[in-house]
Amino acid sequence: MKKILTIILTGVVAFSLLAGCQSNKEAQKENEQPQKTDTGNTLVVYYSASGHTEDVAKMIADETDGQLFEIEPQEPYSDDDLDWTDDYSRVSREHENENERDIALVSTTVENWDNYDTVFIGYPIWWGIAAWPVDNFVKNNDFGDKIVIPFCTSASSGLGESGKLLANMAGSGNWQDGKRFQSGASITDVQEWIEELKTTK
Repeated sequence: MKKILTIILTGVVAFSLLAGCQSNKEAQKENEQPQKTDTGNTLVVYYSASGHTEDVAKMIADETDGQLFEIEPQEPYSDDDLDWTDDYSRVSREHENENERDIALVSTTVENWDNYDTVFIGYPIWWGIAAWPVDNFVKNNDFGDKIVIPFCTSASSGLGESGKLLANMAGSGNWQDGKRFQSGASITDVQEWIEELKTTK
């Protein structure tokens, strides 16, 4: 009987040691996972004309565990439409005539909108302001007390007053200073900005 008890106890101790080792390995793996910035329940809204803003939006969503929402014009812009050097292109006509900037969108409704407390809004810069397809999304949503963080992509122009103009258009939300990214921004550029936002919260 003593021998049987000894064998059973030995087995229990060995099992406990193995389980402890496994737990330590699992904890180590969790610690090795890349740390994401805690920005709350995050939504990344973007309009992208040529793909640069979309690239940055996806990196921001990845770094913040955020959800993506694309602003899509009902009538998409072609490459010819976006040729700002052509006085007769669509964007040139819209720039000259503000009445033509009322761009109908596929949707301005975000599922579970009320659940988001941080909203990033991204866009290219057109003639020093946010690309106007963004306007109707901003006008048609109540930002309440959400933290709203604009970002833009541009080859040369800065963010300028684009974020403040959108904030005035929205009439709600706690709008923050934004960030301009060059076309072809890297993941490092995005990570550094997200880290800055984290330290200034």
